[in-house]
Amino acid sequence: MGGRLIYVMGPSGAGKDSVLRAARQAAPPEMWFAHRYITRPADDASENHVALSPAEFAARRDAGGFALHWQSHGWSYGIGIEIDAWMAAGSDVVVNGSRAAFDAAHRRYPALLPVLVTAAPEILRARLAARGRESAEALEARLHRNAGLAVRHPGLVTIANDGTLEDAAHRFLYLTLLR
Repeated sequence: MGGRLIYVMGPSGAGKDSVLRAARQAAPPEMWFAHRYITRPADDASENHVALSPAEFAARRDAGGFALHWQSHGWSYGIGIEIDAWMAAGSDVVVNGSRAAFDAAHRRYPALLPVLVTAAPEILRARLAARGRESAEALEARLHRNAGLAVRHPGLVTIANDGTLEDAAHRFLYLTLLR
């Protein structure tokens, strides 16, 4: 029997990377966490990703090297085609996806388990401001965009990351391993 795709998404500032990092430390060996390929520099400490130039990204995309890919906030994001082999071998594969790319992911992987990591709006605002990556106007635009992105799926699992990181990571593992 093959594994399944666990598609994690949520607004910037919800703490997806932190929750996934913490969950990975306690995950069973049959749960694999995929890297993202991003046209963002590797010195950005927000997540462990493979940094590609725009030309490298386009070449991999055009050669079929990505199972999923999308654009967001001026960057290109991809999930490598290797996840298909991992799932075929029986592993559950966790990917850090995008709400805007969810429909495409669901079409390719109809049995996926969607996971939404959230946080209260005031927590999102504070976390984004603490990053210091954006102007106040860009931050507010990002928060406004967040309000308009809803994910509807009968199997949607929601993880509120308003408390401790350990609680959110344990909830993530508990809810994804149950399904």
